[in-house]
Amino acid sequence: MDKYPDQKRAVQFLYPPIEPFDQRMVEVGQGHKIYVEQCGNPNGVPVIILHGGPGGGCSPAMRRYFDPKTYRVILFDQRGCGRSRPHASVEDNTTWHLVDDIEKIRRLLEIDAWMVFGGSWGATLALIYAQTHPGRVRHMILRGVFLMTKGELDWFYGGGAGKFWPETWARFVSLIPETERSDMIAAYHRRLFSGDVGEEIRYGRAWSAWENALASIHSSGTSGESPGDYARAFARLENHYFKNKGFLEFDGQILANMGQISHIPGVIVQGRYDMICPPVSAWKINKLWPAAELRMVRNAGHAQSEPGISAELVRVMDQIAEVIELG
Repeated sequence: MDKYPDQKRAVQFLYPPIEPFDQRMVEVGQGHKIYVEQCGNPNGVPVIILHGGPGGGCSPAMRRYFDPKTYRVILFDQRGCGRSRPHASVEDNTTWHLVDDIEKIRRLLEIDAWMVFGGSWGATLALIYAQTHPGRVRHMILRGVFLMTKGELDWFYGGGAGKFWPETWARFVSLIPETERSDMIAAYHRRLFSGDVGEEIRYGRAWSAWENALASIHSSGTSGESPGDYARAFARLENHYFKNKGFLEFDGQILANMGQISHIPGVIVQGRYDMICPPVSAWKINKLWPAAELRMVRNAGHAQSEPGISAELVRVMDQIAEVIELG
């Protein structure tokens, strides 16, 4: 019988909550300490999870997509967010710092090569890490692909997604004077880095609310208010990365470098109605990645927690585990 017969009940197919067998703070340089944890089988197949945002942080729910008997699951909070310190800091916080941090974790844990699992910004970081260190990646599992291109940023912060959610977009832009609305990322940047923590929290919540409201296909266009500290860190980090175009050398860099990882096995899980990261990005990399399979999930949006997305991610990791066992 299919283990995943009804995607609406997908949560029951997630693995039970598991506790970490290792938790530590790791000094990575430039005054940053990052939180790292391991759970599952200490002798299992290593897989590192790259969370979204930038600035989202990892959560216990992220452990539940993996059979704890098979996988050695490694999670960490990227610089400036979650339990990493200093909190909400963008100093010495770039894509390339994060790539170096991932390598530091790998060496610290004495892992030769691992699987890389990432969604949204985590998928971006996974692709860039793999393109930088292809010999250290044995398999890639991506969800809700984001390629850090101008077109994607214009879609989400230039009014494209707002055409589907006009009332939600109106709330997002209402805090910005009309004379500044031609560049919403820059306008929010001025307020998220004003030096007034109260103002930064206010605009951090508005920035986060716009994204959160569009994450699920079942959204009503509104979202609950995020805790102030979380919203401020999430918005500052995301805005910092987006304002700097992900610190990439040129627009379309990830697509241009897909040849470097074309041999690495991969699976891309993408929601058909993803308003935050439209499916065209997943389709584009799949066309350039012969070793990868694209699984388009109907009736699903962006969030990893959506029933269809969750069911497919568990299915993927179980199928990979079966291949490992047979091997």
